[in-house]
Amino acid sequence: MRVWAIFKKELRLYFTSPVAYVVFTIFLLIAGYFFYNIFAFFTLASMQSAMNPAMARDLNVTDGVMRPLFSNVSVILLLLMPLLTMRLFAEERRSGTIELLLTYPVRDGAVLLGKYAAALVLYASMLALTLLYPGIVAYFVRLEAGPLLTGYLGLVLMGATFIAVGVFASSLTENQIVASITTFGILLIFWILGWSADYAGGAAGKLLQHLSIIEHNESFARGVLDTKDIIYYVDFTVLALFLTLRSLETRRWKG
Repeated sequence: MRVWAIFKKELRLYFTSPVAYVVFTIFLLIAGYFFYNIFAFFTLASMQSAMNPAMARDLNVTDGVMRPLFSNVSVILLLLMPLLTMRLFAEERRSGTIELLLTYPVRDGAVLLGKYAAALVLYASMLALTLLYPGIVAYFVRLEAGPLLTGYLGLVLMGATFIAVGVFASSLTENQIVASITTFGILLIFWILGWSADYAGGAAGKLLQHLSIIEHNESFARGVLDTKDIIYYVDFTVLALFLTLRSLETRRWKG
């Protein structure tokens, strides 16, 4: 019940401030631009394949449209998700309401879950708006349901991880800009780790590849549902939330 009250409060705050609307608008504009260009290129390739049967055999709407779209959306999320999470605890600390909130008979975990759930629902709503794109594709050509579902599952899990990291960063500071930059920095580090895997080689290379956020999303975009990828995102999310909880408890001890 207390989680629900905090969840409703946070969701209301999102939609009474311009942040959610600005992030939604920027996200949809950029995602729409990417989709238009990817789909236009696929359409052109389809027209050319009508005169080249060998080219037509290699043409696949999942690999040609949806997979690049999912990859591009993940890049947009890397840039925009810190903006959705930066105020969750930082604003409470700046205004001094965090002290009042933590003195209420509400467990730190309830506060954390309420805020995290609100950000997650907002993100899911934003992602749901992109269903228009596969809908447009499906109007013209048959779309495979499997890769589409796994692709969106991958984005949901990745977004949940991004939000958890953002909540953690927001709990460390009272400055929203600092929280946003910290979130982006942490995510970027785990994003680019995989780039060094080929050069490191051996066990170190495998470790870097395993720690890379984007590497685990590739399988989802290809339509492959691998439990190790799911476990990776779940573990990362739980770890970030656990660290946030420790941060809140430290704040309570300091009084």
